[in-house]
Amino acid sequence: MFENVLLGLQTLADPALLLAVLLGVVGGVVIGALPGLTSTMGVALLIPVTFSLPPQVGLAMLGGIYCASTYSGAISAILLNIPGTSASVATMLDGHPMAKSGKPGRAISLATFASCIGGMISIVALLFLAPQLAEFSLRFGSPEYFLLAVFGITVIASMSAGAMEKGLIAGALGLILSTVGVHPLTGTMRFTGGVPSLYDGIPLVVALIGLYSIPEVIDLIERAKSSRDSARGVDRTSHWESLRELAAQKYNVLRASLIGIVVGIVPGVGCSVGGFLAYDAAKRGSKTPEAFGKGSSEGLIASETGNNAVTGGTLIPLLTLGIPGNPVTAVLLGGIMIHGLRPGPELFTTNADVTYGFIFSLFLSNLLFVPIGLLLARYGLRIVQVPAGILAPIILTLAVIGAYSLRASLDDIWIMLAIGGLGWGMAALAVPRAPLVLGLVLGTLAEGELARSLALVRGDLAAFGMQILTRPVSLIILLLCIIAIVHGINQHRQNSKMLE
Repeated sequence: MFENVLLGLQTLADPALLLAVLLGVVGGVVIGALPGLTSTMGVALLIPVTFSLPPQVGLAMLGGIYCASTYSGAISAILLNIPGTSASVATMLDGHPMAKSGKPGRAISLATFASCIGGMISIVALLFLAPQLAEFSLRFGSPEYFLLAVFGITVIASMSAGAMEKGLIAGALGLILSTVGVHPLTGTMRFTGGVPSLYDGIPLVVALIGLYSIPEVIDLIERAKSSRDSARGVDRTSHWESLRELAAQKYNVLRASLIGIVVGIVPGVGCSVGGFLAYDAAKRGSKTPEAFGKGSSEGLIASETGNNAVTGGTLIPLLTLGIPGNPVTAVLLGGIMIHGLRPGPELFTTNADVTYGFIFSLFLSNLLFVPIGLLLARYGLRIVQVPAGILAPIILTLAVIGAYSLRASLDDIWIMLAIGGLGWGMAALAVPRAPLVLGLVLGTLAEGELARSLALVRGDLAAFGMQILTRPVSLIILLLCIIAIVHGINQHRQNSKMLE
């Protein structure tokens, strides 16, 4: 092991590899910050570029894009209330309110350093614990995936404190929208209206852009018309202050990192779920849960630490078992195999120079996106000082370009606008939108795994129940679901008493 680590460090010293990491990080920061350009798209576009490069150099470039784009989605989420990538949805809950209150610099700084720390901790786990954690992921079958999705859905109760009924309605609406498209087992078309673009369901990124950007555009237009457009200041937060705040929240950071790693090693869950679960855990453990959703640094730090910790976690089953943890690593698997490498034990022995060089390049990627991201955000901070009448059409243009660029489909623009109208109605009625997003993200996973679980027992509900009760991992997740639901009900009762 020690010899392989030294071999990885020697590989990292290659100037070509260092240049590849730098280019990957710069490209990743730009891709993640622009709504609609996903991490998956960035990695897929650059795979052909890596054909002629040595394996360690090509993989280092792709890893740089992956890590940097996962982080930089927070930039547009904080400044524009539009998630650059799906990973940064939970970041908007406190990041944008903090920016609107005159502290965009502090929000960006906290998000950047929290992202770096979460990513670094996950890479440490990848370096030293990959075989053990990959073995743990093999214990997950369809019942465990279904219960994990249900556990994620229980977060809705925590997100809806003070508006439980509205939050549950929004979550149910998200679950309903997740059923649009082809049934995962039978192939039956549902609620598509004959629109080909809906056969694969409502595109998540398109829905996110519409849900958050269109209400923001309408609010800016109303503000410009009513002369309520007051200039917002830009704070000059010291980055040392942000680091001190992160040090003061070390338990929050560690908890969010562990959640992100575990979520990452479970295939098919994703960065957005890691951010939401870390955010929920931070809120449950906070002494001031009422501050969440209003610009809480705890929520922002937890979200960005959690979603970036997923990146290293997803690479654990990929490199050790050949099982991609999310769409990005599925594309990355193609890049690995194109270079003649086969995921598995021999990747850490026969090809140790490539594998450990790749792992250490991820360390470097997480360090590099800090100065590059802060430099980009330094100029981006001026966005908050742009008059509302000018900012509204800019955001609308970015939203349309982002929706179209995903699949080069005009239908996606109409879907984005329709979801945007729904988001505007929810904002007007003070219905939280985050539960809808969570229902949309997890509904597809829950339905598919439930259908597969029932298919394995030929539709016998009693046998399905016995599966859950006799499998240790299923039982643990079921207990966590019950605890989360009870906690949410108690929290709702306490909030109701305070309002009386």
